[in-house]
Amino acid sequence: MANVDRIGRLAADYADVGDFLTVYIEEAHPADGWSFKDNYHIRSHRSAEERIGAASCLASRDRRITVVADAMTDEANRAYGALFERLYIIQNGTVVYQGQRGPHGFRVSEVEEWLRNYRAVVSQSTGAASDIPHTVNPC
Repeated sequence: MANVDRIGRLAADYADVGDFLTVYIEEAHPADGWSFKDNYHIRSHRSAEERIGAASCLASRDRRITVVADAMTDEANRAYGALFERLYIIQNGTVVYQGQRGPHGFRVSEVEEWLRNYRAVVSQSTGAASDIPHTVNPC
């Protein structure tokens, strides 16, 4: 959850070129498992309700980010190799950017650079970034 503020700023700064979605997967550092000092006190999810509650906790940190919870069978996590955290850019149903696995490969700056370059290309070709068709389909 350390990068929530940075992702929120990206969502606000680049809302004209994309939609932003966070899929909350299984808790990487549950309080009843491998946790560390000063972390959120979130236990391993035993039900969909608990996972949705944890996702709501994340969503409450920054309202600029849409947060959904992965199913308890972890379909999104497995499909995208997201454990523990990972950034993707999906354009018209195609993955155009796949970041490395976090926490060390979680590079918000790479996503920002991609978005900045995309905005520049689209602005040059259309003259207005607000006319950009975009689709984000995480599943």
